[in-house]
Amino acid sequence: MARNDWINSYLEAILDVGTSKKKRFESNSKIVQKLGDINSKDHQEKVFGDMNGKDHQEKVFSPIKYFVEEVVNSFDESDLYKTWIKVIATRNTRERSNRLENICWRIWHLARKKKQIVWDDGVRLSKRRIEREQGRNDAEEDLLSELSEGEKDKNDGEKEKSEVVTTLEPPRDHMPRIRSEMQIWSEDDKSSRNLYIVLISMHGLVRGENMELGRDSDTGGQVKYVVELARALANTEGVHRVDLLTRQISSPEVDYSYGEPVEMLSCPPEGSDSCGSYIIRIPCGSRDKYIPKESLWPHIPEFVDGALNHIVSIARSLGEQVNGGKPIWPYVIHGHYADAGEVAAHLAGALNVPMVLTGHSLGRNKFEQLLQQGRITREDIDRTYKIMRRIEAEEQSLDAAEMVVTSTRQEIEAQWGLYDGFDIKLERKLRVRRRRGVSCLGRYMPRMVVIPPGMDFSYVLTQDSQEPDGDLKSLIGPDRNQIKKPVPPIWSEIMRFFSNPHKPTILALSRPDHKKNVTTLVKAFGECQPLRELANLVLILGNRDDIEEMPNSSSVVLMNVLKLIDQYDLYGQVAYPKHHKQSEVPDIYRLAAKTKVLSTKILLNNMSI
Repeated sequence: MARNDWINSYLEAILDVGTSKKKRFESNSKIVQKLGDINSKDHQEKVFGDMNGKDHQEKVFSPIKYFVEEVVNSFDESDLYKTWIKVIATRNTRERSNRLENICWRIWHLARKKKQIVWDDGVRLSKRRIEREQGRNDAEEDLLSELSEGEKDKNDGEKEKSEVVTTLEPPRDHMPRIRSEMQIWSEDDKSSRNLYIVLISMHGLVRGENMELGRDSDTGGQVKYVVELARALANTEGVHRVDLLTRQISSPEVDYSYGEPVEMLSCPPEGSDSCGSYIIRIPCGSRDKYIPKESLWPHIPEFVDGALNHIVSIARSLGEQVNGGKPIWPYVIHGHYADAGEVAAHLAGALNVPMVLTGHSLGRNKFEQLLQQGRITREDIDRTYKIMRRIEAEEQSLDAAEMVVTSTRQEIEAQWGLYDGFDIKLERKLRVRRRRGVSCLGRYMPRMVVIPPGMDFSYVLTQDSQEPDGDLKSLIGPDRNQIKKPVPPIWSEIMRFFSNPHKPTILALSRPDHKKNVTTLVKAFGECQPLRELANLVLILGNRDDIEEMPNSSSVVLMNVLKLIDQYDLYGQVAYPKHHKQSEVPDIYRLAAKTKVLSTKILLNNMSI
């Protein structure tokens, strides 16, 4: 697992989240204690503030207050001492003035109290100034670590100018940037952990084998992401069990496997105490009907109830097996997309465990893009996509999450930055303050972690053939009808579209969705005559039997693609096969690579002739 950076980064991040609750509880305790101290000091300032004239100002002039202020502020201690000695030394009790003695004592006492209060205020203000400066410096250091070299040089120049002005303070020890707590997931500690991790992906068609990616807008890359994440986590030492919760579908429109309550994703490794990973399908809404994600919002409470019953049951069962009867609660609950994020927020609150969120696609970003296109009104957008309900769920998930997993920095700044519950600058400052143990004064934001998606290379096979292009030559060469070596079926399915299969291949592989911008690619290919002469275009747009039976959004994209092919007369230059399997994706990429190499060789041979 040392080579699997994706899973190691994920585990380090969620394990770091697991300890954050304890740290935040201790921080809150310190804040409460500090507030108690401040309240007591505020009480003292209130008592003596009227005499000092600092914290309380009267609109009406008070001669008594003015007299006391003048006496306390401008008296001479040597004169006061002489007066006190004179009063004490008076032998005659008739001449001795108790009133004068009392006044002298009170003036001295008030002056001492005032000095003490001023001293305490100065100490408190200096501490706050140091904490503020330290937080600012740490935030600047944190930001510098994420800047490019040119931005660093520019920032260093500005920092040097500021240091010339502010060098009056004595230098403090340099505090290095604190990164993820690597020791939490050390090699020595892996065997002692029995983590139970829960992943939630509510919508779409989720199964372990023969995933129908691209069948509709709900069954895309997110399905593959969560399935492979569950498998990879279960094969990691220290993880006892991984459950992927999704919706149970028993509709005749889909395969029967989506109605099975439990599906094993991966078997436990030999010689380990792990339970493996499972897909758990929770009944939610109408079981005999496939419900798109836009219509699942009313059924979320039912899904939460079913998921809670399952988690409690598994936690008790695992506790009886490996923990002496004490339940093993989930170490983290990870919600994927807005609907599963809301489910995870409810479950994390009920079970008091950390929550992790991955947005995959965000509502506010989509809402702004649809408005900029100008094709549909706000009311129609909300009616079609239930976008306001989705944004509400994302805001709720953002407030409840301990950590948000993103793929890029752009997702943090340009997409999550649109939400009320997140501010990029404030999040960095709070993160630095938490690392340094400085009070955040009640403010909280989830930790943003960039973990680029990984890839499972277990089904990608390398070829050690002496002539790696021989199989392709037998398919597109002059003796194509006498194929001696078997070739992948998807190659034949693609090559039958081309009138000149020797050209290099431009490959686009995605589901037929408007935001994938496939129509723009076809239009650009059709309008560029030199590109059409140089290469062929391959469009792998999901799986379909009949365009009319596909969801409206997918059928519109495919119809537009076919119209553009006809408009630019791209027949014989564009391939758009109807079916492909997930296991054939490496062969599709290999075909694109081979056609480029083979075309280069043919071109060089023609030039030599």
